[in-house]
Amino acid sequence: MVAALSCMAASALFAPSRVGKLTMVSPFESDNVHIPELIATAARISRRGFGILAADESVPTAGKRLKTVGVENTAENRRAFRELLFTAEGLEDYISGVILFDETMYQRTAGGERFVDCLSRRGILVGTKLDTGLRLIAGTEGETRTGGLDGLGDRVCEYRKDGATFAKWRAVFKIGHAGVPSDRAIRENAQSLARYASICQEHGLVPIVEPELTLGPGDYSIGRAAFESERVLSHVMRAINEAQVVPEAMLLKPSMVLPGLDAPLGESARESVATHTAKVLKRTVPPAVPGVHFLSGGMGAEEATQNLQQLQHEYPDAPWSLSFSYGRALQDAVLKAWSGLEENVPAAQALLLELARVNAQAQLGEWDEVHPTPSSGGLSAGRILLPKLSYSSERPKTRAADLFNW
Repeated sequence: MVAALSCMAASALFAPSRVGKLTMVSPFESDNVHIPELIATAARISRRGFGILAADESVPTAGKRLKTVGVENTAENRRAFRELLFTAEGLEDYISGVILFDETMYQRTAGGERFVDCLSRRGILVGTKLDTGLRLIAGTEGETRTGGLDGLGDRVCEYRKDGATFAKWRAVFKIGHAGVPSDRAIRENAQSLARYASICQEHGLVPIVEPELTLGPGDYSIGRAAFESERVLSHVMRAINEAQVVPEAMLLKPSMVLPGLDAPLGESARESVATHTAKVLKRTVPPAVPGVHFLSGGMGAEEATQNLQQLQHEYPDAPWSLSFSYGRALQDAVLKAWSGLEENVPAAQALLLELARVNAQAQLGEWDEVHPTPSSGGLSAGRILLPKLSYSSERPKTRAADLFNW
């Protein structure tokens, strides 16, 4: 009888409340008037069949890209290429958000409309890069931390006032010999990512948290890459939790799990990438996070689409939207097609739309056609041909140092 009463008491104690709202929130969440809006924004960005266009290249990085097609790195040329990207008619059918660099936040179309307004009026949400670049961590083997926390709250408020609804912060980890990434590098970057995310939510922006395991030299296996990915993500998500960041009001932008540049890839490469990536996410990312938007670093455009599609097949019931936040995979072929010439704008925009479309279809697991990259055979005769950039086929010829200049 006593045992039965004890069980009844325990059941009553732990039964869900039938009155009022759940109170299992932190003071940070309960006191933050922005949270409902941020949750809605994160859900909108990560909705099925859409992804993010990452166009947040710094001025030096933009210059390196322009140089590959013989275009001078001037403010006007950077503006012209970004106008090509952002004014492509129909982009809003596949792209839910665009990440901008500070310069681009305040640039305008040739007709005088702010890029922010050009995107927003078509339902594409605008985000901005908030970190200020990488700094070496003394006493490590070239490992880095990310700068930009000083004055971050004021910058978030300013960007929100100017039309941004979300932001991004990138931390870079490299895989080396045993012990790299080091505990120190993981700890410092996890804490910075968590602090950034907290400041964003405090002042009204959805934070995209980007812990990137940079594809680097070496023959480390995909199993080793998965182990280090799990190690990094578990520390990042723990720091996020300790900072009381609301998971429903953030997004994650990790790397897919890829082996080292010198490691051979077999015929089942995409299946292996998808299997290892899904397992890492299952072990580290809470289902409350609405979207996981993968970066395309280290992959060619076609490979990035293939791997994204395979992930949908590997984990069809994933609690998060498995989507994309691609930069070079969406831009490189478009930049080449444009090459700084006004007469090439229509063809370059058509190519951008095709690339956005096939990745949106891959996000749904429905892509079943030839890829539109020029070397894949899916282009009309009038398009410019490019060499295929796929790390699975070109990896032995790739200069590892180039992959760190992203």
